[in-house]
Amino acid sequence: MNVHNRIKLIREEREIPQKDMAAALGVSRQTMTAIENMKYNPSLELTLKISKFFSLPVEEIFELIEEG
Repeated sequence: MNVHNRIKLIREEREIPQKDMAAALGVSRQTMTAIENMKYNPSLELTLKISKFFSLPVEEIFELIEEG
């Protein structure tokens, strides 16, 4: 199973610069890039911060995809 996210799509729809979002969440821009490109899954704490940042439920941002 893989975790997919809609962070980049949501961020761009809301016209939020990546560096601003990273600063608000207390992570580096490089970390945000890795998360948006699904090369890194955020911790539970960061996942909840992202959810709160967007004022969206976790399920609207992240999705568990079954392979096969």
